[in-house]
Amino acid sequence: MSSYFTDLAQQYIDGEWRPGTGSWDIIDFNPYDGEKLASITIAAVDEVDEAYRAAERAQKQWAATNPYARRAVFEKALRLVEEREAEITEAIIAELGGTHLKAGFELHLAKEFLRESIQWSLRPEGRILPSPVDGKENRVYRVPVGVVGVISPFNFPFLLSIKSVAPALALGNAVVLKPHQNTPIVGGTLVAKLFEDAGLPGGLLNVVVTDIAEIGDAFIEHPVPKVISFTGSDKVGRHVATVCASLFKRSVLELGGNSAIVVLDDADVDYAVDAAVFSRYVHQGQVCMAANRVLVDRSIADEFTEKFVAKVRTLRAGDPQDPRTVIGPLINSQQAESVSATVEQAVTEGATALVHGRTTGNLVEPSVLTDVPAGSELLRQEVFGPVAFLIPFDGEEEAVRIVNDTPYGLSGAVHTGDVERGVAFAQQIDAGMFHVNDGTVHDEPVVPFGGEKHSGLGRLNGESTVDAFTTQKWISVQHGRSGFPF
Repeated sequence: MSSYFTDLAQQYIDGEWRPGTGSWDIIDFNPYDGEKLASITIAAVDEVDEAYRAAERAQKQWAATNPYARRAVFEKALRLVEEREAEITEAIIAELGGTHLKAGFELHLAKEFLRESIQWSLRPEGRILPSPVDGKENRVYRVPVGVVGVISPFNFPFLLSIKSVAPALALGNAVVLKPHQNTPIVGGTLVAKLFEDAGLPGGLLNVVVTDIAEIGDAFIEHPVPKVISFTGSDKVGRHVATVCASLFKRSVLELGGNSAIVVLDDADVDYAVDAAVFSRYVHQGQVCMAANRVLVDRSIADEFTEKFVAKVRTLRAGDPQDPRTVIGPLINSQQAESVSATVEQAVTEGATALVHGRTTGNLVEPSVLTDVPAGSELLRQEVFGPVAFLIPFDGEEEAVRIVNDTPYGLSGAVHTGDVERGVAFAQQIDAGMFHVNDGTVHDEPVVPFGGEKHSGLGRLNGESTVDAFTTQKWISVQHGRSGFPF
């Protein structure tokens, strides 16, 4: 077992590793076999305050540091991830129940975002704007917001922590990171260790492993952070947004999804099957962009369904340590029970289970359901597990209506033999991201990532990240003399 789980089972505050002073310990379990990985005494409100105060003290000097010098930290961090890939993979498998395939996918994207963060140090650009006043020069500076609070989820914790932490730091901010309590190492202290070893000065990145039962809203209400970057459920996201708005803080919210992959009548069926199976079952379906719903034109529904079901039956469920495993465990028993209950509810409502996976502990085998009643709430909500709903449709107009009939609007995909037909279809969908002739699960460092409706607020990646973690400051210079009316 990786030494990460013994060495990093602490808080990281102001450049120091230390235990928390909270009233209980978070026990970090392997979700597949229940092995205890680590025990971490949680951070109390006082530690949250100390972390934010340390970040506040360190930030101004960091912002004044030459951006080329800041850039060197991210170059080193990238090299360290490459050197430690085997150990990080082991940690992802143990703490998340991620398969080898999933760990590789997450690490690939994490390296891409670190590679991009090398450039973020140099990204902010000022502007000089014209003025109607003679002799006036308008300078617009792009400056760091100061301190950013980051709350990361359990499904892709290494990637999604780095995705906010790295650019926020590169742009001259300091960060306090709160990982999910089910992934405190991979999503939290492992990231801190990486940047510590890369030479990031103490205080600029702090990690508090804690729980709202201990600290309440202290993490988001604290006066120091100006931006809260949250990835998680829309229910919690709504609360984060409400608290932030009441305190005039900016929130960047990457929330849930109920994506659909749509197969039109002229699609390459075999290719669409491959895309749909990956889009639904990657990381056991614990992906915000996963295709909960698979919509197929009725004219090809029989062929597609037969091939889809056959491929799903080949997905090997079991020990994520086995390189042949495609479906590992869900993160905890609550998730496993919730997904199992969803399948049973659908069957009770009249759905047909073409594949009815068993649940053993946290291991939930894939299910494929069809004939779910059109009015069922199950079709409108996010299912964070390996369950696919197959839905036939008659014509594009009906497909657009079904896809949009959900409170979410994150991702989606359409398959067709005519690319421009696909683009025209995508333009009718209320989603932040939509893909033609591909899967629904994508993330790239330079394209705006985010959703509409209950899927979030704001965007990350590329210029959107600069907007998220900086602010603009107007400084005018009057080179002549202004005239005043009194």
